[in-house]
Amino acid sequence: MKPLLIEIGAEEIPAGYIQPALDAMAQNLLKRLDAARIGHGSARTWGTPRRLAVMVENVADKQETLETHLTGPPEKAGFDAGGKPTLAALKFAEKAGVEATALTIAETEKGRYLSARVVSPGQATPELLKTILPEVILATPFPKTMRWADLSISFARPIQTLVALYGADIVPFTLGGRIKSGRDALGHLFMHPEKVAVSSPEAYVSALSQAHVVVDIKKRREMTAAEVDRAAAQVGGKVLADEDLLDIVTNLVEIPVATAGRFDDEFLEVPQEILITAMREHQKYFSVVDKDGRLMPGFVAVNNTRPRDMDLVTAGHQRVLRARLSDARYFYTADRRTAMETWVEKLKTVLFQAKLGSVQDKVGRVKILAGWLAEAIYPEDKEKAVRAAHLCKADLVSQVVGEFPTLQGIMGRIYALKAGEPDDVAAAIEEHYRPTHSGGKLPETQTGALLSIADKIDTLCGCFAVGLIPTGAADPYALRRQSIGLLQILRSRHISLSLEKLVEKGVFPFSGKSEKPAHEIVEAVLTFIRNRFSRMLVDEGNRKDRVAAVMAASADQVTDVDRRVAALERFKDESAFDALAAAIKRVENILKKAPAKTDVPPNPALFTHEAENILYDRCRTIAQQVSQCMDRGDPDSALSAVVAFKDPVDGFFADVMVMDNDPAVRQNRLALLAVVSAVFGRIADFSQLSG
Repeated sequence: MKPLLIEIGAEEIPAGYIQPALDAMAQNLLKRLDAARIGHGSARTWGTPRRLAVMVENVADKQETLETHLTGPPEKAGFDAGGKPTLAALKFAEKAGVEATALTIAETEKGRYLSARVVSPGQATPELLKTILPEVILATPFPKTMRWADLSISFARPIQTLVALYGADIVPFTLGGRIKSGRDALGHLFMHPEKVAVSSPEAYVSALSQAHVVVDIKKRREMTAAEVDRAAAQVGGKVLADEDLLDIVTNLVEIPVATAGRFDDEFLEVPQEILITAMREHQKYFSVVDKDGRLMPGFVAVNNTRPRDMDLVTAGHQRVLRARLSDARYFYTADRRTAMETWVEKLKTVLFQAKLGSVQDKVGRVKILAGWLAEAIYPEDKEKAVRAAHLCKADLVSQVVGEFPTLQGIMGRIYALKAGEPDDVAAAIEEHYRPTHSGGKLPETQTGALLSIADKIDTLCGCFAVGLIPTGAADPYALRRQSIGLLQILRSRHISLSLEKLVEKGVFPFSGKSEKPAHEIVEAVLTFIRNRFSRMLVDEGNRKDRVAAVMAASADQVTDVDRRVAALERFKDESAFDALAAAIKRVENILKKAPAKTDVPPNPALFTHEAENILYDRCRTIAQQVSQCMDRGDPDSALSAVVAFKDPVDGFFADVMVMDNDPAVRQNRLALLAVVSAVFGRIADFSQLSG
């Protein structure tokens, strides 16, 4: 067994491409080795802007031997009366690659058939790798690829070198008819422009390190963080935490060398969000803050080389940044001269979606939704919610957001405060986009929560109305994230709101834009949201069948679902749970086979067994208790109350034949079971429980 190393040296690969490509390469290589029956150990990956590398430990010298048994013609067709092989047997033996004398008889379900044992000896691994490695390289996925020169292959960037080593030996192959594999890797572009000969996979990391290349991404990230912290301390501050930027910068360099610079104090008059974004997005610079978290007129840049004159490099960074910040200040100053109402009017020229109209159209719908939501949830916030809705998209036509799209909402808050809008209105403008990503912040104000719900439900209902429904591979309007965000807000604030009424209100404005009836759109949106909710609950550790049981009973209010799922999870440890669940599942199974007439209540005059009277009386008492418990949001007490059903239900089934020959008696007994089922149905559909 030997280690296998493959490294693709290329022109600078975009930072965001590197880790996904490495993950895909490693996974694909291991799959191909498995498919080729080549034993192997685990895989490691390394990467820089100029290389992608995968090493697999303990790769076997050859394939595993494969033994198969082929089935041929029936025994009676394989031998003649004298026991000699027939033409059919000879042809089968020839096809199987064995002598006719090696054929055996196998017992099968269809009878006795000729069988041949075929042994395929394993090929040498290096020979197989000549085919496997080129295919793995060219199958590496990238958001965009390119062709270069007159080669027929494509990759993220032009490939310059290929290292392919099995142990100390080169695996020879050619890509695109011209790029040959070998053992020479690229050194650092500036600090070691010569190629580096890699003697073996085990020597790869140290060989590149001597050429000033840190191939280990984790180690390079730690070095980058330490360099940035060191540089920030030199100017008396600390780096503003930005893990995403640290990831990006790590994959922009092969060895990190940080320097701290300054910009003019006058730029601090511009909101710090703009300055931070200008430094981050345009230059990939880290911002520097003081011990109290206030932005300082300083920055940290990470270089990909150790220059002879660091002061000269720093001056260059400062000169470039000054131009960027001057532009940002100009945009901000120009925006301040324009009233937000003017921007709102301009939104009619900004398309939200071809079938759904302009952003101004969307704002009008969201205003109505926000007002309705406020009346239902936070009446005292209605005026603020409607005002925030009116202004929530205004900054989309501002010059700052045009230059820095990631500041949408943030600039809306800043401009609203500058215009004298109430704090909650300004905050809601920023917060209505939340959460912006998985695990992101939720709205912190009531007004922001209202506006966020309204905006998300409008997008969901509008997209479903015109057929823009997510598929397994595509969700261009982020409807899954929108629905998850909607649910997170409702849950975090314990908002008791009918999802059905909310969706109906959201669908109404699109009745003239859809080819489907409104009720079908409502049901599709509700199903989509509820599926997300169910998955969230299961991901949080709740049992799948219990979540399904609760949601089958009712999934109209998320807070109610949360309480019932939690209660059922707590109740599962009660000694009576399994017996009670079995009893109600028996009730449900009978009703599924012979449904009761829901509009006909049980008639005590038709009871012929005392067990019927006992169950009926207990049912009325428990139904009242359960109803009171559920109305006050106490499903735990409701579950405790239904425990009293076990004995009367068991007694009923012991003494009473539900499917009586008399139709009136039979229907009356089914009606009684339907009432029992309805009591349990306030909590969950127990027939969904798996045990």
